[in-house]
Amino acid sequence: MGKSENSVASEDPSSSRPWESYHTVYTNAKAGMEGVDKEKVQRIVYEMSKGSKYFENEEKKEAYMKQKIENMRIQYSKLTAQDISHHQKMAEKRILELEVTRDLSRIWLHVDMDAFYAAVETLCNPSLEGKPVAVGSMSMISTASYEARKFGVRAAMPGFIARKLCPDLLFVPVDFEKYTHYSNITRKVFQKYDPNFLAASLDEAYLDITSVCKERGITSGEVAEELRQSVHLETGLTCSAGVAPNRLLAKVCSDINKPNGQFVLPNDRSAVMTFISSLPIRKIGGIGKVTERILKDVFGIATCEEMLQKSSFICALFSPSSADFFLSVGLGLGGTDAPQYKMRKSISNERTFSAIEDEALLFQKLVDLSEMLSADMKKEGLFGRTLTLKLKTASFEVRTRAVTLPSYVSSSEEILKHASKLLKAEFPVSLRLMGLRMSHFSEDKNGIPPDPRQRTLSNFILAGDASGEKTNDYKPLVPDVCDNTFSVDVNCCPTYCAETSCDLRGTSMENQTSDSTYSFHILRNINEEVNDTVIPQSSEPRPKVHEPTDTDRTIKSEKVDSYTGQLEASSCDRWEVGVNCEDDGAGFVSDQKQLFRWVDDYKCSICGIELPPNFIEERQEHSDFHLAEKLQGEESGYHHRSSMPQPRAVQKSHTGSSSRPKKKQKSSPTASKYVPIDAFFVKTNQNF
Repeated sequence: MGKSENSVASEDPSSSRPWESYHTVYTNAKAGMEGVDKEKVQRIVYEMSKGSKYFENEEKKEAYMKQKIENMRIQYSKLTAQDISHHQKMAEKRILELEVTRDLSRIWLHVDMDAFYAAVETLCNPSLEGKPVAVGSMSMISTASYEARKFGVRAAMPGFIARKLCPDLLFVPVDFEKYTHYSNITRKVFQKYDPNFLAASLDEAYLDITSVCKERGITSGEVAEELRQSVHLETGLTCSAGVAPNRLLAKVCSDINKPNGQFVLPNDRSAVMTFISSLPIRKIGGIGKVTERILKDVFGIATCEEMLQKSSFICALFSPSSADFFLSVGLGLGGTDAPQYKMRKSISNERTFSAIEDEALLFQKLVDLSEMLSADMKKEGLFGRTLTLKLKTASFEVRTRAVTLPSYVSSSEEILKHASKLLKAEFPVSLRLMGLRMSHFSEDKNGIPPDPRQRTLSNFILAGDASGEKTNDYKPLVPDVCDNTFSVDVNCCPTYCAETSCDLRGTSMENQTSDSTYSFHILRNINEEVNDTVIPQSSEPRPKVHEPTDTDRTIKSEKVDSYTGQLEASSCDRWEVGVNCEDDGAGFVSDQKQLFRWVDDYKCSICGIELPPNFIEERQEHSDFHLAEKLQGEESGYHHRSSMPQPRAVQKSHTGSSSRPKKKQKSSPTASKYVPIDAFFVKTNQNF
């Protein structure tokens, strides 16, 4: 009760100790900060930050966090005994399911370099040995040596606050080229123990040492000791190691005996559960300041073991994925299998600096970032299309602006050109961080964008030919076909003729119809014809259609049998170019107007391709090709654009039939892959 009262009092603005309610990451103990006076650090951070933009931003975040905690407390209080009982059963079932996944057969080692950046600087400049060193500047620190950590100085802390904590602190500028060099040396050592090791950053990695232990007949502790000695011998730097049955616990173990130490957790369930029982939740990777506050203030969870004790509430108030993570932490479960390679989704870099308002300086920062991003992309052979600019203002507001480029790029010039437009739109602005990210990579990594001429079948109908250009000189495959041959009887299957379509889109008409509207009518009739149905027509007024002549009425239709490819007489035209239908049934097909048939049951009468009768699928696709050609002709007319869909196999045979001998066709596959022609046309959810 007293603890609760103290908490309430500390949150009172009139309290004489206001810094106690000021929560920051700087008081979280890192390795080497065990004996630090946390209250002193918290007070200095509060006093140095008060009134700054950072302080105002932290207050906003704190207010949001308190509101979030209060909302969860309300939900927590509304849980009935029945709800808790229900979620308890769910939690117990899920715990059993997770327990089954426990794998104690693998041995994972996590290696972490000790104060890596600071150690490299000290190695290159021995005069820094034994002195408090911070790599960074007065605006931000990247790494602090263990001598500096004794004063409460740590990474991600502003340099002016660190100088207040440690007046003798020495600042060294960041040199990533140097750190990358030493990181590459350490990775060569890691490869000797696990060629497929997982690099988590420049200074840490995960190694599966199961095979090494078995092949050499040595313990995991001996492997860790040998690896650490090898790293020191090759680089002159020290590192710490943790050994455990999975990666989650291995990372925790590597932090226990820092610096230059190691800790081994046996591959035994009881040992794991004992280890995890008293482990603070903040030690777990993935649980940061925000999650820690929620778990502590709402559920009273401070250790990993308490995750299981409060499992019913966790399942009730968190999403299934979050609940699984928390329950896995309580059981000491983590990744054991080597993660499968996944194609990189994005690549980025960013830099923090003192607040800058000068546009020229900001553009120079952008130039540097563009060159770095381009170099990283070229190193991995990546070409991307989506560029994202990240900005953090002087008031710590984070903005992201993205643009999708017309083509895949990787050059610094292209990146800078588009990034400059995004940055220019934000002026005037004062920034303290800038970053660039590229995503949406080309799958073949060659940077060649898709062929702009590549179109969908709907593009062919609605837009024009494959090149995207309007063609007025289109000539149909079959010559001597007059405009009349594109007309049909209104009473049967109404389709607008070429003449009417020209008038519809002409500027002289009173009621003009757009291309899309015209195409819509064409598609409607396509669907009606292909489905072999006659749909009652709308009573709405429609443009005048061509009246069939007596000659038209003598022309009858033919229909292709979808199974044999043979032509059979039909009372209504279904797909022959220039054929109309009548209400009355009987009639004969005009020999002069027959445009499609299998001559001698083998050869196409239009293009000459030879397809045996047993090529059922191929013959059906071939007939669909000529049908699509006819439909395109109806849409485009004599003076309008048209497009010719290219069939998968027929086109090649058609174009080459007159210039080289025909190749013998292979047998049709047993499993039919035929797709009806109507599936390629634009569908609409409108009912007719």
